[in-house]
Amino acid sequence: MTINCNGKLIDLNVPKVMGILNATPDSFYDGGRYNSEHALLAQAEKMLSDGADFIDIGGYSSKPGADFVSEPEEIDRIIPVIKSILKQFPETILSVDTFRSTVAKAAVEHGAAIVNDIAAGNLDPNMMKTVAGLGVPYIMMHMKGNPKTMQELAQYDNIVAEMLFYFSEKVNEARRFGINDLIIDPGFGFAKTLEQNYEVMQKAQLFQVLQLPILIGISRKSMIYKLLETSSKDSLNGTTVLNTIALTKGANILRVHDVKEAVECVKLCQLIIDNGTIDN
Repeated sequence: MTINCNGKLIDLNVPKVMGILNATPDSFYDGGRYNSEHALLAQAEKMLSDGADFIDIGGYSSKPGADFVSEPEEIDRIIPVIKSILKQFPETILSVDTFRSTVAKAAVEHGAAIVNDIAAGNLDPNMMKTVAGLGVPYIMMHMKGNPKTMQELAQYDNIVAEMLFYFSEKVNEARRFGINDLIIDPGFGFAKTLEQNYEVMQKAQLFQVLQLPILIGISRKSMIYKLLETSSKDSLNGTTVLNTIALTKGANILRVHDVKEAVECVKLCQLIIDNGTIDN
């Protein structure tokens, strides 16, 4: 199971770690923390030295109720970050976290190698056609509505069955456009209640029926800190526990704020999985 990133074949049979780098003032965990080129580069360097395989750059917070950001502003937030990182660390594989085709196109033209779309094309009818033309891997997340409305839409008769149907339709659509490398993301915290998030995690191995790489992003999310009655800043231990479970369920990419701990998690779990001790 491989994806092609700027001509590099990345083997996802061994799970990879994607570090989160938010160039936004209002993200739920690190919003505003990296508000200068120096701070962004320092964080990128730390993630790379800690073992990140990818860095995912976002310029528009997708937390519930996040403020609107215009397309030009989102581009202005992202492009300088991409250019700075690739100038300093030219071998870095960058992903752009956006649901807008214009932003995706600008990011890839400046060196991003993956498009990570929380809406799987639902918020921009030009997204899949654009990604196909760019020839980059495409991460498709499950969500209903948009970040402002999604939590009002968390009604399902059978959540995993409905998600599998959603992904099967999205995969067919992407294939029709000619997108070769697809990755699915169950979208923890998006249009899902606390209980539904844990049901999806419990049954996450069922997504392997799609025969595509699976990205899991639960880093410091409210499904952890609300259950534990703590906060996002105190959620690293819970994040590591759920990342471990995700790996045993077949996760191919962990999207995280804390790269070092995720890399250690992958190393420990992979040894056990390779020896056949954990059964997927």
